Amino acid sequence: MIITLADLQDPGVQDLIAFHQRAMVEGSPPGLSFALDLSGLQDPAVTIWAARVDNQVAAIGALKRLDQMSSEIKSMRTHPDFLRQGLAAALLETIIGHARGLRLSTLSLETGSGPAFEAALALYCKRGLVNGPAFADYVLTDFNQCLHLKLN
Repeated sequence: MIITLADLQDPGVQDLIAFHQRAMVEGSPPGLSFALDLSGLQDPAVTIWAARVDNQVAAIGALKRLDQMSSEIKSMRTHPDFLRQGLAAALLETIIGHARGLRLSTLSLETGSGPAFEAALALYCKRGLVNGPAFADYVLTDFNQCLHLKLN
């Protein structure tokens, strides 16, 4: 596995971004999917990484800078052919390390609930993220939840 900054012009990266967005829309109640599409990931406040296995894009993950002290995990997705190989955990460590390198104090994320989200939630909780209040423009519902990790 090799993790590098993602090239958003790479068709493999674009395909995984599109797959992620479709899956989030399909698995979320109307209006409660906040997955960034390709144009959203092109925002200068977003840094995105790709994990490759045998030169195939196997997973992606992004960090969106919210302000001087906080950031948000975005677009974490492992391709179905590469599940349960530690790619998401490695990407999460890359994102956390980058956030710490920026001297940010808080790393947050918004995600859903239910069976489709259980593996991701287990990973986030294992890494120390805990449920907490809504942040940015999110509003908590019966479906979505916000998790946070203090970095300092």
